[in-house]
Amino acid sequence: MSLNSPLDISRWSLAALSTQMFRYYEDRIPHDASVLVVSNHRSFMDALVLMAALSRPIRFACHHYMGQVPIMRELVTSQLGCFPLEDIKHRQQSFFAQSQVLLQSQQMVGVFPEGTAPMVKSTQANQLGEFQRGFAHLALRASVRDLAILPIAIASLEEVNTAGVPLRLLSLFDPSEALFNQPGWHPLVIYRRVAVLIGNPYWIKPQHQKQYQGKQAKTVVNELTEHCHYEIANLLHQGCY
Repeated sequence: MSLNSPLDISRWSLAALSTQMFRYYEDRIPHDASVLVVSNHRSFMDALVLMAALSRPIRFACHHYMGQVPIMRELVTSQLGCFPLEDIKHRQQSFFAQSQVLLQSQQMVGVFPEGTAPMVKSTQANQLGEFQRGFAHLALRASVRDLAILPIAIASLEEVNTAGVPLRLLSLFDPSEALFNQPGWHPLVIYRRVAVLIGNPYWIKPQHQKQYQGKQAKTVVNELTEHCHYEIANLLHQGCY
């Protein structure tokens, strides 16, 4: 079988893992617009699931260590089209620069604002951590017309939990990540049945960008972050019960 795109790889991977996927509210997917996908994150399968659900390649920002590990680096960058984040000193600037270029060309960009924690610590399927605000700053400062933030919940209906690699091994590739500097193994969540619930998009308007440049900057960042967190938490509750 020839795998010519990240979308092909995503669909083939779900089939190879015998994963059943159910998609809800697909009418909410924006068309003819730049889209920043925001989702919860518990499994290495999440990027694959989201691409298959939206039927489009998504350029995901992924953890710094993924760009340091041989073979994995080629897989995530060349095959899946992800862009690993830079080291902590240059991370924010690089993330904004790369993401803005992709959004300006109307490519979908994906972020997991919970960060590394839910991938390293075993969590419940309906659990949602606090969101980092980097994606909101990106959306509000990007010079992109017709930009939509699309919150999506990945709700595991049936899964297999096993161990991946020792956390201290990952620390060799990214010593700056404190979560890797501990005993134990990186959890590995494999979805057997998974629901993808698409939330209401949040459109970035000139008024939001104007507020971001003024005294209300913190307020508009918080509003955007909280909107996405609320949407995903609500959808996650629907999907898991």
